[in-house]
Amino acid sequence: MQLPPITDYDTYRAWRSDTSRWLPVVREIADGHGLPCTAPHVFATGTNLVIGLDGDLILKLFPPFLRGQFISERASLKELRGRLGIPIPELVAEGEREGWPYLAITRLSGVVGSEVWPTLQEAEKERVLGEIGAVIAEVQRVPPGALLGLEPRWDAFMRTQIAQCRARHVRLGMPAKFLAGLDDLLRDAAELIPMRAPPVILVGEYIPENFLLARRADGWHVAGLFDFGDVKTGWGEYDLLGPSAFMAAGHPRRVRSLFDGFGIARADVTFALKRRLMALMLLHSASDPLRHICIPGWPDQASDLVQLQELIWPD
Repeated sequence: MQLPPITDYDTYRAWRSDTSRWLPVVREIADGHGLPCTAPHVFATGTNLVIGLDGDLILKLFPPFLRGQFISERASLKELRGRLGIPIPELVAEGEREGWPYLAITRLSGVVGSEVWPTLQEAEKERVLGEIGAVIAEVQRVPPGALLGLEPRWDAFMRTQIAQCRARHVRLGMPAKFLAGLDDLLRDAAELIPMRAPPVILVGEYIPENFLLARRADGWHVAGLFDFGDVKTGWGEYDLLGPSAFMAAGHPRRVRSLFDGFGIARADVTFALKRRLMALMLLHSASDPLRHICIPGWPDQASDLVQLQELIWPD
């Protein structure tokens, strides 16, 4: 059995829904590396094809059109190995089958954040956000090394995002009252966002689906970080956007905890910082405010982008 030369998401989603089309290949790959695969488990979420093997191992297959994610993930696991205080997967094996690159990695202990985040007490959410801020800062202290070669480079990425930003948010249905201030914000973005500052490692998606939590005697804590397929290098504040939108959700104490963990002092939370974060949020590669800002009814609580930034990052 061979893997097909799939080139688009729709075809890929339809193909992966039928396990008979690819499970024999997974077994062959595992056997080829001497990895046990008696009871494979398919993870339904995620972009790539992720299968749990025996013995706390995971096989991650990347369709040909997502080869860039394979390159980012492999390079990130190598650069970050042994340099963080938080567990990340270990690279066990790698290879390619009919144009589909793959990685075999270790499976981390813990519960996926999205499964328990809604049930956490408010004090636990504040603590977890502080820990996430600290993890972001720790990752960004690691020298980027080979990751500096990942494309696109930060300045080119930002220029492309700025050029496509209005069309993207019109397509996604952003209300007209926010679109009205978008051109002014985009004009400011080139000055607000450092384009050539020394780049740091950006994971891109510090969201509940991409980290693990574990319960200890005093409650829930961050216990692991995974999924490095969207890694790039650039300006560090970019990685505050996921936890700001999905988790802080406009709660002042949660925002403060995230900033404290990351290392932003209260005195540094200025209008310019919020304006820059607002610009970065709209320029993010996955930006979709209507679906990602987890503040109930937020479009009715702000009349423009300035009010929106105050809603997301209150003092």
